This record gives sequence, C-alpha cells and structure tokens, in this order.
Amino acid sequence: MRFGQQLKSSLIKDWSHYYINYDDLKKSLRTDFDHTPLVQQGHKQKAPWSEDDEARFVRQLEQELDKVFTFQKVKSQEITRRIKTTELEVDDVIARQEAAEVGGNDQAKKDAPSEDEFLLLEEDVSDIIADVHDLARFTQLNYTGFQKIIKKHDKQTHWHLKPVFAARLNARPFFKDDYDTTIVNLSKLYDRVRTRGHPVTGDSSAGGKQQNFVRQTTKYWVHPDNITELKLIVLKHLPVLVFNPSKEFEKKDSAISSIYYDNTDTWELYEGRLKKTEGAEAIRLRWYGGMETDTIFVERKTHREDWTGEKSVKARFSLKEKNVNAFLKGDMTTEQVFEKARREGKKSEKEINDLEQLAKEIQFRVISRKLEPVCRSFYNRTAFQLPGDARVRISLDTELTMVREDNLDGRKRSGDNWRRMDIGIDFPFSQLPPEDVERFPYGVLEVKLQTAAGQEPPEWIRELTASHLVEAVPKFSKFIHGCATMFPNRIHLLPFWFPQMETDIRKPVSHKFGIERPGQSTEASTSTALDDDTEDELEGDDDRALNDRDPEDENIRRLRAARDALEEHEVERHMSAANGDGNVLDEEERMAHKPLISAEDDYPLYDSDDEEEALAVAKKKGAWAYRWQLIKSHTNLAGDRLLDILKSATPFPKPTQIPAREGRLGIPGAATVSEKRFKAPPGKKIHVPVRVEPKVSFAAERTFLAWLEFSIILGSIAATLLNFGDQISLAAAIAFTIVAIVALFYSMAIFLWRVDRIKQRKAVSYHDKWGPTGLCIGLIACVAVAISYRFKYGGDGDLRGRGGVIGRG
Repeated sequence: MRFGQQLKSSLIKDWSHYYINYDDLKKSLRTDFDHTPLVQQGHKQKAPWSEDDEARFVRQLEQELDKVFTFQKVKSQEITRRIKTTELEVDDVIARQEAAEVGGNDQAKKDAPSEDEFLLLEEDVSDIIADVHDLARFTQLNYTGFQKIIKKHDKQTHWHLKPVFAARLNARPFFKDDYDTTIVNLSKLYDRVRTRGHPVTGDSSAGGKQQNFVRQTTKYWVHPDNITELKLIVLKHLPVLVFNPSKEFEKKDSAISSIYYDNTDTWELYEGRLKKTEGAEAIRLRWYGGMETDTIFVERKTHREDWTGEKSVKARFSLKEKNVNAFLKGDMTTEQVFEKARREGKKSEKEINDLEQLAKEIQFRVISRKLEPVCRSFYNRTAFQLPGDARVRISLDTELTMVREDNLDGRKRSGDNWRRMDIGIDFPFSQLPPEDVERFPYGVLEVKLQTAAGQEPPEWIRELTASHLVEAVPKFSKFIHGCATMFPNRIHLLPFWFPQMETDIRKPVSHKFGIERPGQSTEASTSTALDDDTEDELEGDDDRALNDRDPEDENIRRLRAARDALEEHEVERHMSAANGDGNVLDEEERMAHKPLISAEDDYPLYDSDDEEEALAVAKKKGAWAYRWQLIKSHTNLAGDRLLDILKSATPFPKPTQIPAREGRLGIPGAATVSEKRFKAPPGKKIHVPVRVEPKVSFAAERTFLAWLEFSIILGSIAATLLNFGDQISLAAAIAFTIVAIVALFYSMAIFLWRVDRIKQRKAVSYHDKWGPTGLCIGLIACVAVAISYRFKYGGDGDLRGRGGVIGRG
C-alpha cells in the first residue's frame, strides 16, 4: 500500500487535522500542477525546479513540522497531567479502603470505596494507556511521512534537502519523545488499581508452586514501530519490575552493558555457543547503569544438553571495577576477592566457597585460553514480572548495540584495560566509526515461563506470541550476532538467523489483538506497507506517467496492472500467513525447527554457492575459462535433471504420513514448515542448530556390532565349508568368505563415516540405503554359486576332509 493511503487508513479521526498533509506536500513537488483538466495536464511540459519552488516547498514543510511538533508536545503534557491527577484519585480511594479494612469507625466504613469506583479508575487508566499508544503511533506515522516526502523531494527535484532538514527535525524532536518513564508510571498506577491496593499474588494459570514444572525460554524480534504498543499490552498483565522503587526512575536505570571475551585466534567460545556443544561456555563482564558504576558482575553461562539431565547454568559473582584488571591477569587471587565477604559474614561459608570456586575456574580459563575482550553489547531493558514470582518473566531489550572491544587491526580500543573507555551509555554512539558499531534494527523480547508439567501458558501470552507484534527467533544471541557482524574476515560460520536480517519482519494484523480503548474495539488492519524504495518507484513512475503521457496511455495501464498484481501478491502472501498460526516464521526459522531425521543435505543447510561464484569469476576472466566453467555448469544441471527423472520413474514405496505437531508460542507446527535452500555470503557458512544425544552414538555402535556379528557368522560358515566339504563346498566357502570380508570393511567404513559426521554435528542422512540390499544380493550370489557347481559336477566332487570322509548328500 502507498504511504498516502496507509496514512489515511491509520490516522485517528479526532486528530486528523494534526497529521502531516502528505498529499498536499506531494502536489507541491509538481511544477505543472494547476486546475486544467487531467487530460490536458498529461500533455503539458514539466518545468524545471526553481529556487522559488524550493522556498515554497520548504515553507510548507516547516508549517507541517510546526503543526505536528506542537500537537505532540501539547498531547504529551496532557497525558502527564492526567497521570498525576489519576494518581491522586487512586491514592484517595486506596486510603479510604485501607481505613475501612483496618477497622475504623462507622464513618470510615461508610466512606469505603465501592467496586464501581475501582472499575471507573481502571477505565481511566486504560484510557490513558490508549492515549499513549495513539500518540506513539501518531509520532511514528508523521516521522515516516517526513522521511518519505524528503526522499521523494530529493529524488524528483535533484535538490538535496535531507541533510539540511535533518537539523530542523532535531530542533523539533517530536519523534525522540521517550515513553519509558510514562510506561513505568502507568504500570505502577495500573497495578495498584487492578489489585485494589493489595500486594500482587500472581497468576495461578502460570503454574503455581508446583514441584514438577517446565522452564521455557523463547526469544522474539520486535519492530521499532511495535515496541511501545507491546510494552503497553504487557503492563496490563504484568507490572514493570523496578529494582529500586524508592527512587525516581531514570533512563540510565534500565541500561545494561556486557563485555564478552573470547580467543581471537580460535574463536572457541563463539563456535561453542553457536553449535550448542555440551559444556560450551560464554564469559562476560556485566554492569548496570552508567560507566560510573563500581560493581561489575563476572558471569559464566554454561550450555548443557538435555540428555545430561542438567539445565544450562548462568553463575556470577561481583567484583569491584578497580580490581577487574588485576583479577583477569591473575595478579589478584580469589582469596583476596572474597576476603571482605568473609570478614563481614553476610554470606555463609558454603556460599562463599562456591563463589570462590567459580572465580577460580573463570580466572583459569581467561588466562589459560588467552581470552580477551572482543565485543560489547548495550541495551535498555524493560522487565515485566510479578514481584517475588518467577513463573512469568518478560523482558524487552531496546536500542541494542554491539561495539568492538578488540585490538586486532592495530587500533587500540580497549588496550590493556578490560573494556574501552571512550564510550559510555550514550546511544547511538555516534562518535564511533561505522566498522566499530552495529546498531541492531529490532528490539529483543524474551519470554520465560515456568509452567506446571502438561499445562498451557496463560492465554494472553499465547495471543501475544502469535500476534503480528513479534517474530520468533529461537536461540538468538547478542554475543553471536555481534561477533558474526563485526568480524566478517575472521568468522566464517554464521548463525541461522543471519539471512533474515534483510527481511522486513513487519506483518499485517491477523486478529484483533492490541490496545483497546474502554468501550471500543480495534479493527484489524490488513494494510501492507512496502519498503521505501519500492513505494517511491511506484509513486515516481506514476507521477511521471501522469506528467508526460496521456492518462489512458497503454504504459499507464500496464503500470497500474503491475501495481495491482504486486498488491494482490502481497495480500495473498500475508493472508496465507494469517491462515496459519498467526506468526509464520521465515524460511530460516522453519528449517531450524525441522526434525533432524528428515534432513538429507549435508550440514550446513545454508552454504555459499561455490559453483555460481566460480562461474562469476570465470566470466570476468573471459575466453575459454568462462566457456569451460559454463559447460561444466550445464553438464551438472543436465545430470541432476536426468537423475530426478530416473528417481521419479523408480517405483519407491511412499512413506507413512506423520501427524503434524502443534505450534507453540509463535513457532509454527510441522504443517506450516517448508523447505528452501539459502545462499550464504561467499566464503561463509550458515550454521543450523543440530541436537546430538548419546543415543545417536550408541545406535551407530549397535548397527556396526550387528554387521560385525553377521560377518563373523558368514566367516564361520565359510570356514566350516572349507575344512569339511568337497569341491562344491570349496566354491561356496570362497563366495561366503568374499561376502564376509566385503561386509566387514563396508560396515567399518560406514561406522567411521557416521562417527565423524556425528562428531561434527552434521545434519546428514544416516540411513544406509545400499548396504542391506548389497548384502542380500551377495548372499543370493553365494547360494547361486553353490547350486551352479552342484548342477555342473553333480554328486561326483572330490571328497576330502581332515576328520574323514563326508558322505554325499
């Protein structure tokens, strides 16, 4: 959908006069616009863009910017006043209720608030939440409108207004309004009203105090357009978790920074976490707040496979910032680290010993493996959780940024220090060069559930994770993504979500889910937004067609037909997604959840197309090199097609259909999974998570032992025939001996191949299609040899044997 139409369909009617007048600004870009009939306009010549046209357009743009900025500022102030007024009303109602509950006089009981008063207050707070949501959407739409009209102006007029107007936008930063403080205040207010002034007891549907529970963690990407709406939805179910409620909330209170360590020669920690090998570790140093924070947490995350019966563990201990360098270099012992804790006696001796053992292990690994800082992650976290209740925990990380900390290319970033000191928490870190920083385009939502065994998560969690607001990306890692992005020349194994970064994760609203104003319901929008370039091409071509050609010209009809077909294709694509689980994953995610047993291609699934790359290189060289490479390419293609034809003509039995598994938490079931090969960047490989359990190795060993047993049996038969048989038995013994030796070496080769693939965690087809068939054919051949010799020599073969004469059969 073109942005002008999207704006009209998405704007709030009561605020319609305060939105950017996008259509009028588009008309101002036309130098031939007047009130002549449309047919005559098509034949008019387009005048060049002049200084007067530029001044007129800039004045109109300034007026629109002032209008939007003023309204956004007034509305934001109004919301702040409404929150303060509602807080006073809530304080009064709760104070009257507490006075009546304590057992006051008759007057206090008479003044006790009714349930209707709480319901009215809840509606008032819900109305404020809806206003915040509408204001955030108003801001986002107008900011997008200004960006698009500036881009259209620069493209059509060839006058570069974008750099100049960026300064004017910063002078009226309506789009930089931070809603985090407002959301925290609304969360406190809504939680007090919802619980009627009583402490939060939690949601029993989340599992309760069950002994048999299941922990489940799933990660999602959230587009910036949906972040505020997502926060407002979650706060109506879970309060914002504030670690220090006694002080006023500040922006830096939500800042989290982590320094990740690795060996820059082997990248062993990166590959271990990427491949999810048993015991894979991640070592990081984390602090909360600004750079002035004195407490640094040294953390180690250890991955455990499910078959071990253990859970992945994150353990940490605190360290003073001034002691970090000495600790990492080994100049400070672990006894010195915990000397003060022992003196104070605030922790038990057992707890201190456990922390000291952890510190020794981390210090030993850092020194022995030569670990050094490689990557920093920074983000602002909004956590939602019932106080003291970990059954449902939701965190949303925004403004996620990865920064290089290494000294590999000769630049001293961290130097001899454990972190670089030229940056703090000043997002977006504009002082850094582009090669040192990676600003992640999405927010990262993490949903942690602790539910009773066999129990479903809360309904609102299922609706949220299946909605258009989130995109499931299981096992997403900030450390892995940061290293893969900022060290392209050193890391060649990429995570499975890497090809997805170029895909727009926004989806149409598939069902009625979101912020609703009391007494009203939001209607699902099926609008589809094209990217800037696509839309500008369509609109620019359309404008040029109207200016330079007759409106009924064949080219215009062709243009309109192409645009209609594109819109129809987009609608069909999104409708097919909506008919599924409501959040159909991208191809990379679907393949990541595909069962390993059905994988037939060698690991990794997404590899660089070496043949295509070689063809491109040969084309640059030209002459016979390109011709020879082209002949090889066509020959391989013809061979593949011939093989496909032969396979389709062979009467293979059809496999039994397995019932599709049910989707869960936004991850689709098997019915919605499809396969597709993706090409990795040249010289790179995309890693797909593969789970290897001990029973896989045991199964390979049992199969080899079965073949070995069968080979021994065949060898025993051959030895018996050789020692106690006639000439006919001698021929059969030779045949059985050959089959036994071939089976023995074949099974050994297959076993070694399987062990190597299992060790490398490769998703290959472990099924042996030819071995059993070849063995059966060999046994038939042995029997055929014995029968043929029997018919040839009859019963007159030489009789011999060590133990005497064996009678003829």
